[in-house]
Amino acid sequence: MNNRKQIKKKEAQDNPADVELKEERVVHINRVAKVVKGGRRFSFNAIVVVGDGKGKVGIGLGKANEVPDAIAKGKEDAKKRMIFVPLHGGTLPHEVSAKFGAGKVLLKPATKGTGIIAGAVIRAVVESVGITDILTKCKGSSNPHNVVKATMKALSEVTNAREVGAVRGMTVMDVFTK
Repeated sequence: MNNRKQIKKKEAQDNPADVELKEERVVHINRVAKVVKGGRRFSFNAIVVVGDGKGKVGIGLGKANEVPDAIAKGKEDAKKRMIFVPLHGGTLPHEVSAKFGAGKVLLKPATKGTGIIAGAVIRAVVESVGITDILTKCKGSSNPHNVVKATMKALSEVTNAREVGAVRGMTVMDVFTK
């Protein structure tokens, strides 16, 4: 199972500069204040999601003293951490759930025409990956940091029938019949 994740990560990271990004979204911007002798010093961090709309998606966190710099750093971080998600039409091949911190997400495939039923954070990630029909549920914490990381964890666990067959030593048809 760990080997599969390494293969997915390698496929998406062959050359981050070659990926043509169709989607770039700022999920959350947080202002942080540090109290010093002369008053408060403000800095910003931004969670950015990038994707090509064809199965590749990445998230990044950028921190800087100005908002545009934080977004630029987050975008570069997201390009470095892209993963590949196998899609089945405009949805996922199977149901998947994951937990990160106190944030739990459930992603279920939906029939064509359903649309994206998701909150703002999960919606940004699934739209960037290229999913058009999906049902989602966010349980536990609604903290954007935890939800976006739980969503990426869930998407990294998605497999298609060909991968399952290769691991089990079966053909694609055998996977569906057994």
